[in-house]
Amino acid sequence: MSEYKYPIVKSFVSELRRIFRDPGVTVIFIVATLAYPLIYKALYWNEQITDVPVAVVDLSNSPESRAFLHKWNAAPDIRLTHTCSSMAEAEQLLRDQKVHGIIYFPRDFEKQLADPLGQAHISLYCDMSSFLYMKAIYLSCNQVMLESMRNIQIDRYEQMGMDKEFAWALVQDAPYSETALFTPTGGYGSFLIPAVLVLILHQTLLFGICMLGGTAREENDENYSFSSLLGRAGACFIIYFALAAILLGFLPRLFDIPHLGAIDDVLLLIVPYLLAVIFFSLCVSVFIRNRESGLVLLISTSLIFLFMAGISWPKEMIPEAWRYLSYFIPYTWGAHAFIHINSMGASLIHTNGFTASVAPEFISLWILAAGYFLLACGLFYVRKKRVWANK
Repeated sequence: MSEYKYPIVKSFVSELRRIFRDPGVTVIFIVATLAYPLIYKALYWNEQITDVPVAVVDLSNSPESRAFLHKWNAAPDIRLTHTCSSMAEAEQLLRDQKVHGIIYFPRDFEKQLADPLGQAHISLYCDMSSFLYMKAIYLSCNQVMLESMRNIQIDRYEQMGMDKEFAWALVQDAPYSETALFTPTGGYGSFLIPAVLVLILHQTLLFGICMLGGTAREENDENYSFSSLLGRAGACFIIYFALAAILLGFLPRLFDIPHLGAIDDVLLLIVPYLLAVIFFSLCVSVFIRNRESGLVLLISTSLIFLFMAGISWPKEMIPEAWRYLSYFIPYTWGAHAFIHINSMGASLIHTNGFTASVAPEFISLWILAAGYFLLACGLFYVRKKRVWANK
């Protein structure tokens, strides 16, 4: 039976040949898809940073401020490297990247602590060029501050005539034990890498399909038949199912990222996600006039999709219009579903213990796949009519 007997098979084989004969598309589909996760993991290989340099501006120069700094400097996250006489001097060190944080004690710090009704203030400034700097400085300072506040409260209660044990009971926190369920290290890499893996599949597939569409348009070799639609989709699906299985099933285990979900749930999720992304990309490719347009689209949408999905930025802080727009992007549903399965141990089939079903995301991906398939059929039909009219 000849492969050319059925138009869909012919289009499928033709698309595979186009992909592997085009060095640019091959690099995007294969090399970039596999290389980008390694680059991102290399950037966040150290989940936590230590010895972040911090400048001190202590205008109080009191025993209380020195005790606070002594406790804070004992934390592994920071290192007090510079003592400045003014904020201007400390700000210059921050601009020169010699320090990544500043702590400021006002002149009345000791006086306010001695006043039973006084309120002492400490100012902390963090370098926001990296969230890791802010996290290390802020959290370690906050822990020391909470301990110091308890001691200050106990001293004030004793000054009021209370027994020390009774004063301690008043400020003692409720006993608790802290267990990190999904990110044991508390690092940014374990939190971000799973979402980035899903985004890499989305964006390289979008870029590659747009490059193929732009090339066909430049060479006047456009084919917008129904069989071409199915053949192109099938070729991309076969290639990317294998790549997605590696990225979403194998790499979290290789990178030692929390992977609590079952591999069969991940593979089951890949099917509607890839179909939704492929038909979404085919819809976009209709409007691409040249190969370079795909690169512009890739660069301009990657960060937007990441933020709109509500992964790296709280969804509640995203404007409502953008949040509703994100529901039409396959990445939004795919990222949340994969994080729930891989990092939180959710299941597509049942609910058990701490796990939660990701059926809403799974169903939404199938709806998007069907919707973009119908839209692609309509766009291909309209474009085919225009191509015929111009010949």
